[in-house]
Amino acid sequence: MRRQTMHRRSFLAGCGCCSALALTGCTTTGTGEGNTAPGYRPSAATDEGGLWQVMDRTESDVKRSRALVRDEAVNTYLRDIVCRMTADHCADIRVYIVRTPVFNASMAPNGMMQVYSGLLLRTRNEAQLAAVLGHEIGHYLRKHSLQKWRDARAKADFGAFLSLGLALAGIPAVGSLTQMALLASIFSYSRDQEREADDIGIHLMAKAGYAPGEAARVWEQLVAEKKAMAEEAERNIFFASHPEPEERQAILKAKATGLAQPGQTDGAEPYRRNLRGLRRTLFEDELRMRQFPRTLVLLDQLCSDIPPDADIMHFYGEVHRLRAENGDLGRARGWYERSVATPDAPPEAWRGLGLVLRQQGERGPSAEAFQRYLSLAPRATDRDLIQSYIALGS
Repeated sequence: MRRQTMHRRSFLAGCGCCSALALTGCTTTGTGEGNTAPGYRPSAATDEGGLWQVMDRTESDVKRSRALVRDEAVNTYLRDIVCRMTADHCADIRVYIVRTPVFNASMAPNGMMQVYSGLLLRTRNEAQLAAVLGHEIGHYLRKHSLQKWRDARAKADFGAFLSLGLALAGIPAVGSLTQMALLASIFSYSRDQEREADDIGIHLMAKAGYAPGEAARVWEQLVAEKKAMAEEAERNIFFASHPEPEERQAILKAKATGLAQPGQTDGAEPYRRNLRGLRRTLFEDELRMRQFPRTLVLLDQLCSDIPPDADIMHFYGEVHRLRAENGDLGRARGWYERSVATPDAPPEAWRGLGLVLRQQGERGPSAEAFQRYLSLAPRATDRDLIQSYIALGS
């Protein structure tokens, strides 16, 4: 109820702002005339200032959201990458990691950058992450969202303009796919703006010492995931306004040739080290999407860099157990058995093995696997259920 009240207040405030901007003709400041200057903040009496005020209120909601990843070390790591690429704007850009298992990031005109957790699972090194963050910085520097705002108004597309204002004023709690679709519609930049942001991003990352060739690899990986999915719904929501991934991959690959310099790095080792503590959560969120063909492609890509460890073997098992197609039960068992054979196997791998053995009618070994799971995870939320299996002889 409190949130509804807050949204209603924001809604009204946003309406007032939009109406005033649309009908009374507040001063319009220039844009598209070079990059945003460090420390820049528009006058509150301008249309741009009004847009910033609305986004400032939205940012206050984002800060309180339970969907935020609040691991300070991970947040500091991402902020450092941003500051490495744009030191002059380091203090102007705030990074928020949102727990949403899809590939995306967004940049608001006031410097609020949202990075979705699914992106962190898919970028395989620091350079790839820098390419995406640099792209979002490009939108900020070139004031693309302000241009979108003004284009809607100039075209007298009152419905779109009003929707934009209402949406900005009443954005619900971050982290939901509904919000993702809403934000995608709000900040649906033109394809030329996306290409410009790509260009800025690859130059920023190369200048910061990252291997520019990794920018194209991001899209190479997404193309592989896209081909694994029969449905196109997600692509339509998040990439409808973007150039095709294949085009971006080709353009960025060509640009990288001219930007490559000795000493540039992909930053794979520090990337894995800094995200190590978050990775299991990212995988669990990915599994909840139940897009198994895409997840298998993702796991295969990760294993092309390093041999599968206990966590990855466990999640291979989970994908096959949950998908439950012909032969999947045996595949899941094989992956679980490989995972629990390692010294750092997650307790959940024992649970998964117990469930598979139970389905295969091997009650004794199943009970033993469940008991091992509960000994390693004494506070497991499904403890009562697992104990009931054990009591029944599994």
